[in-house]
This record gives sequence, C-alpha cells and structure tokens, in this order.
Amino acid sequence: MRRPGAPAPAGLRPARLAPADLARVGLVGLRHRPVRAVLAALGIAIGIAAMVAVLGVSAASRAELTARLDRLGTNLLTVSAGSTLGGGQARLPVESVAMVGRIGPVEAVSATGTTSATVRRTPYVDEAETSGVAVRATSLDLLSTLGVEVARGRWLDAALGRYPAVVLGSVAAARLGADVGRPVLVGDRWFTVVGVLGPAELAPEVERSALVGWAAAETYLGFDGHPTTIYERSADAAVEAVRDVLPATVSPQAPEEVDVSRPSDALAAREAADSAFAGLLLGLGAVALLVGGIGVANTMVVSVLERRAEIGLRRALGATRGAVRLQFLAESLLLSALGGVAGVALGGAVTAAYASYRDWPVALPPQALAAALAATLAVGALAGVHPAARAARLSPTAALSTA
Repeated sequence: MRRPGAPAPAGLRPARLAPADLARVGLVGLRHRPVRAVLAALGIAIGIAAMVAVLGVSAASRAELTARLDRLGTNLLTVSAGSTLGGGQARLPVESVAMVGRIGPVEAVSATGTTSATVRRTPYVDEAETSGVAVRATSLDLLSTLGVEVARGRWLDAALGRYPAVVLGSVAAARLGADVGRPVLVGDRWFTVVGVLGPAELAPEVERSALVGWAAAETYLGFDGHPTTIYERSADAAVEAVRDVLPATVSPQAPEEVDVSRPSDALAAREAADSAFAGLLLGLGAVALLVGGIGVANTMVVSVLERRAEIGLRRALGATRGAVRLQFLAESLLLSALGGVAGVALGGAVTAAYASYRDWPVALPPQALAAALAATLAVGALAGVHPAARAARLSPTAALSTA
C-alpha cells in the first residue's frame, strides 16, 4: 500500500481532473460560503462595471459626435475681425463677402454684422438690459450656409429683409419671452417677430441673436454695412486650401487682422476633453478592480486556512499537489469570473440607460467587453496563485492533525 503523498509507482500516473470536474470542484467552496463569495466578487463587479460603463459612454459619445459632424458637416469656416497692430478692433471690408464668393472651391458664403441696437420686449425695460441678445444684420442665405432650420414661422426673404421684421435665435426667443407674431422693440423701433430658429450648433452666436435683413439694418438701425462674421462652405477636400487664402482674400491690406476658425474643431476639442475625463474614470475603475482582486486573494487565503482538513483528506486519498493547486486556482478564477460577468452586465445596463437618456446611440465596443473579461480572469489568476500554492504545500499529516 502506497504511503499518502508518496510518488506514484513506476507505470502508474495520477488521475487528472477533467475541466468539467475541475469546475465542479471549484464551485464547492463557493457554494458552502455564498455570502463571502458574493462580497469578494462584488469588488470585482464594481471595478469591471465602472470600466465598461466609462468605455461604453465614451464610445456612445464618440458615435453621437460622428453623427452630428456627418449631419452638420466639417467644411464650414468662419471669418471674423481680429485686432489691429495697435490693439484696437479691426473691421472686415464691406466687399469682403463678395470677395470670398469669388474663391473657386467656395460653395456657399453668407455673413452677419453686429449693430449697436438692443432688443427688448417693452420700452419699460432698461436699454442696458440686453439679456445677452445681440441684434445682427444678416444676409438672406445664412440658413442654407449654416444648415439651420426654422422652428416656427418663416425666414427673411427679399421683401421682409427690407422692412422691420426680425427672426429670433432659439436662445434669444427664450430669453425675451417672444414668439412669432409678437412685436419687439429693436433700438427705438418696433419690429415684428416673423420666425424663430432651431439649434445652430456650429454657430451658437446665431442662437443668441435677433436677426434683421441687411437692408433693414442699414435703413432703421444705422448699420454701417461692415460684416462681423463671414460663414463659408467649400468642398471637403479644399477646406485647408481655402483656409490658407481667406485672410488675404478678405483683407488684402492687412491679412493678419483676420481670424479664421473651423467650428467643427471646437466639437472635436470638446470630445477630446471628455476622453481625458473618461481616462481618469477608467483609472478609478482599475483601482476598484485592484481592490476587488485583493479581496478575492484574501478570501482564498482564509478559505485555505479553514479547509486544511479537506485538503489533508484529499491528499491522503491520493490527490496530487497539482490537483489541489488547480482546485483553488479554479475557485479563484470562478469567483472573479462571476464578479466580471456581473460587472459587464451592470456596466452595459448603465451605458444603455445613460445613452437613452441623452438620445445617443448605444455603443458597446466588443473589444472592450472582451478586455474587461480578460482583465477579470487575469486578476483572478493573480489573486489565486499564492493561496493555491499554499494549499498545495500542505502535507496530508499536518493538515489532518489540525482538523
């Protein structure tokens, strides 16, 4: 009869556990201590849920940005007056809009010009109280250039553009409490609100403006005809080339006093800032995952101490050190995997709920889910290595003597 723990005789090989049997043996310890197993897996679940949620929300945000840029276009450039060499405010030439229109690749061009007038609901409101709403003269093709729609009422045409008619941006209408058909006081003259615009994401200044026709602004508001902002669209492939020639085209005498910007770049910059914040949250999720792994390791060490009698009995019945090591390593992996699956499910639910709340497309990158589960198994393996090795080193006699 072979002494327990002694090497097997020549020609005999210890029986190996099949993967299914190994999984069942690993589940034994979890079933007998369910509360401890749940608490240990909870740390893993929280870390994985945080990581999946951050990656999912970030992916949904990028998908929404891509859809918005596809809808709005990235070929819009804005030209505005910068500063003179003396530090004063420069002015764009009156003929600058027409000059921009002569650039070959330019497909559409329009402009607005800021007036000195203010807009109020009643004459009893102090003229200094502008509510952040500017009165701007506008060219009639502004909406087609910006891709903005009229939410209510109508847009200015060749006839309305010569008379006291005004179209309010969405923010301006809300701040003034005005709507289509109501008069508002622009400067010292009553103008009729004929329309309210929808969102203008690439030109937020339009949302905060009261827009009147170019001719009407010159007639009733003393507008000098100098554009303040020029909006230009060209073919996507020609955007950079057009951007390079715009300053000299708009102001040949002083191109350095002309500022050219691309509004879609601001949206991309905002997404970059959101990505940096997402990286911070991802780091916090990794810390939570590390803490969860430490919890799993602690649980497994305690489990080895409590189950020395079981280990001694198994060894006495012929289980090899490798079999005992695999048993506890499998238990650690299963514990982490349960937490990982729960974390992925929770993170996915949080992503779907947040995306639905913001009206974003739900985007869960499959590689992120695979990476989360791989991280879970890696943490489980690392957490279980030391307890498994410690269990395998117990001799049958020492383990049984402490039972």
